[in-house]
Amino acid sequence: MSRINKNVVLALLTLTSSAFVLFQLYYYKHYLSTKNGAGLSKSKGIKKFIMLTSNQNVPVFLFDPLVLELINKNFEQVKNISHGSISQCRFFCVPRGFTALALQSHLWRNEEGWFRCLKIESKDPRLDRIDSLSGTEIPLHCICKLAAHAIHLVVFHERSGNYLWHGRLRLKEHIDSKFLQFGCYPGAFGRPELQQVTVDGLEVLIPKNAMHFVEEVPHSRFIECRYKEARQYLDDNTVEAVAFRKSAKEVLSGTCLGWYGQCNIIPYSKDVDLGIFIQDYKSDIILAFQNAGLLLKHKFGKVEDSLELFFQGKDDVKLDIFFFCEETDHMWNGVTQAKTGKKFKYLFPKFTLCWTEFVDMTVHVPCETLKYIEANYVSLCRPGWSAVAGSQLTGRSASRPPSSWDYSFLYFLVEKGFHCVSQDGLNLLTFLPKCRNYRLEPPCPADNKILIEKKRNNLLNL
Repeated sequence: MSRINKNVVLALLTLTSSAFVLFQLYYYKHYLSTKNGAGLSKSKGIKKFIMLTSNQNVPVFLFDPLVLELINKNFEQVKNISHGSISQCRFFCVPRGFTALALQSHLWRNEEGWFRCLKIESKDPRLDRIDSLSGTEIPLHCICKLAAHAIHLVVFHERSGNYLWHGRLRLKEHIDSKFLQFGCYPGAFGRPELQQVTVDGLEVLIPKNAMHFVEEVPHSRFIECRYKEARQYLDDNTVEAVAFRKSAKEVLSGTCLGWYGQCNIIPYSKDVDLGIFIQDYKSDIILAFQNAGLLLKHKFGKVEDSLELFFQGKDDVKLDIFFFCEETDHMWNGVTQAKTGKKFKYLFPKFTLCWTEFVDMTVHVPCETLKYIEANYVSLCRPGWSAVAGSQLTGRSASRPPSSWDYSFLYFLVEKGFHCVSQDGLNLLTFLPKCRNYRLEPPCPADNKILIEKKRNNLLNL
């Protein structure tokens, strides 16, 4: 009886073990193999796409931050793998629905018979400043479907600021673009130096400094100047204006106001303004500017509250540097009145920085440009003064420069914070000069005081 019981127990154990082994085989076949198969299928699709573009002499390069970061972490291993060697799918098999590649536009070839691709085109912004050419369309993005995976090909275009630009991805309403990492807005990147490596047994081009590129991605947003609106203003091509623009360009990029209103440096102001976040301040900044040929004329305030630096360049060009501090719900920069030593704060709504092209250079401007300009020039009001629109001051349309006697008057009111100006007045600011630097010298005289009426506790809103 004891022997029979032992045989039964042995049989049960054997049956149980066999069932467990069968379950493992089933699990591997129907789950793990399916999962790995999807990854391998994705890798084969990417390999097929890159081989096809290579055969067509279209050298695409890897533009995917996640994959580039993985490659960078394992770069010693990657660079020791030879082409054609069998390797596990570690990089392209990352569980995602798309992979981003990029291509420079001059290498683009409009070939038929690739994959099922959706090509997105739009007007070339480089030609917006020229009316007759602004309708030319260029390729911006190409989305290619590969079974359950998609390849997002970003087309880079060269800009005059020696950088690469990609446009916004505009899809039809029924197409979900949230899964794509690039194209929510235009972007600007430095021109990357490329190198060839073997990834998952496939030769691909990647940026030589992969992590520098990855760090560029979240700060790559680009905004265009308003060329259409800027065309309404008359260009000042006098010898003095041309000389100032040239000198100012050699110093810096020009003021945000000039960029927003005229897509150029305001030639009448004779100064250039630069903003720097206070956390980016370095003690050798003064020496760096002096080595560049700029003479330090004034230094006000302290790093912890209201630092200001004023430099003098050639041809009487002034460079003013203001340092911005960030609070929980706003930003501010401090200013010091030269004669009294009084300190003031300029308050701004919080803003982020975008790249833009300005006088053939890439510079940073506030992404929320209009709000920044309004806070700096328009929104400062002191009770007791009535508001007068810019058109009332000049008696002309906003698209033509006002007479010289209006210059100091409007700037005195606006920049000293005595006056509220309508949108019409804001338009005028883009070509009005300052007769003096109001932060360092007394305000300009206003000869035509008859245009406004001083009132107590009464502010006219336009």
